Amino acid sequence: MEKKNLYRIHEHDVSLSEYQLQRLNQLLVFVVQSNEFYKEKLTGVTLPLYSLQDLSKLPFTTKRELAEDQQANTPFGRNHSYPESSYIRYHQKSGTSGRPLKVLDTKESWDWWQDCWLEVLRSAGVTSNDRLFLAFSFGPFIGFWAAYEAAKKAGALVIPGGGQSSVDRLYSIIGNQVNVLLCTPSYALHLAEVAEQQGIDCRQSSVHTIITAGEPGGSMPSVRSRIESLWGARLYDHVGMTEMGAYGYSCSEQNGIHVNERQFLAEVVDPVTLQPASEGEKGELVLTNLERYGFPLIRYRTGDMVENNSKPCSCGNLFRFFPGGIIGRSDDMVIVRGVNIFPQSIEAIVREFAQVVEFRIVYTTIEEMNQVIIQVESPVDIVNELSVRLRERIGLWIDVELAEAETLPRFEMKSRRVLDLRAKKTC
Repeated sequence: MEKKNLYRIHEHDVSLSEYQLQRLNQLLVFVVQSNEFYKEKLTGVTLPLYSLQDLSKLPFTTKRELAEDQQANTPFGRNHSYPESSYIRYHQKSGTSGRPLKVLDTKESWDWWQDCWLEVLRSAGVTSNDRLFLAFSFGPFIGFWAAYEAAKKAGALVIPGGGQSSVDRLYSIIGNQVNVLLCTPSYALHLAEVAEQQGIDCRQSSVHTIITAGEPGGSMPSVRSRIESLWGARLYDHVGMTEMGAYGYSCSEQNGIHVNERQFLAEVVDPVTLQPASEGEKGELVLTNLERYGFPLIRYRTGDMVENNSKPCSCGNLFRFFPGGIIGRSDDMVIVRGVNIFPQSIEAIVREFAQVVEFRIVYTTIEEMNQVIIQVESPVDIVNELSVRLRERIGLWIDVELAEAETLPRFEMKSRRVLDLRAKKTC
């Protein structure tokens, strides 16, 4: 279905698909001239493209390719289109073989990042009257760096929480009467746990909006409900990647993720066949950023799994909508006794139990068969009920073990709740 919104190009109003096609062709012409990485990848591709359907003629890009290119062309690889002197920002994320993937941004690309994050803030109703608290440590990972810049651009008061303990952050939030909190879903839960230990009721704070990023939990109804209940605030989700950009956000309906189609092209493919996924099927999200010329990505396989959907959201936003947001990672799936398991599916069930303070998923091998165990910090009386519910929803019996209070890891940024002890990790 053609989007009815009109966009301005060269003093002409065009449809969204026409806008995307023109931006895509401009990017492609640029990269085959100025970007050594894509000049090689796009050898033999005839330009321009005449429709968005022609996108399938272009090769996919993978994280492994980027990492291998940086190893062969140290330190930054060939996907940085300009001379090093043109770049002003450095970020990194975990890469293959333990080597970080390095990403640079020019001033123009960093301004583009801010504009993408402005859409996230606007979707959550943030204005210049708000006070935002960024609960993360400012380091080389992208974290909320772009959110910090976008909030300043929106005219809001920004209070960074880097270098502080959780207790210090809580008292800063309360003392400065913060009303918008930005953090990961895991940290929102952990901060509420610390508050309880300090005798603080987060529901009595001035926080009325929470924006989460870094993990899929913000779009899970059980996780969102738990956080909103603990804080007495409304939660909005955001999705982005260091190498791709801030590409999606939730809306007033809070039931999925919109892709910012003004800045990104989205496809959903079967992760095995790489053919387009059918309507309603789960598939891997493939993205193209249209205006990040300093670090372009064309048909990038994100590894994120979504439900392919062509129907608009009931909120009225016509941008592409994925119900449930990011529902898993293609590389996180484990087959246990013939059943495909995603950690996010387990978390969605575990978080339905408010008594569970923290949990961990353990994959192991018993008699050459993959097994899964859930370790929980919780009262003993919910163990059997949780086991039964996991059996009903997942389709197999999963052992639930009690862990001693405060023995499982807590997380500030992306959580690592999966411990993989399998003898063979082929799937």
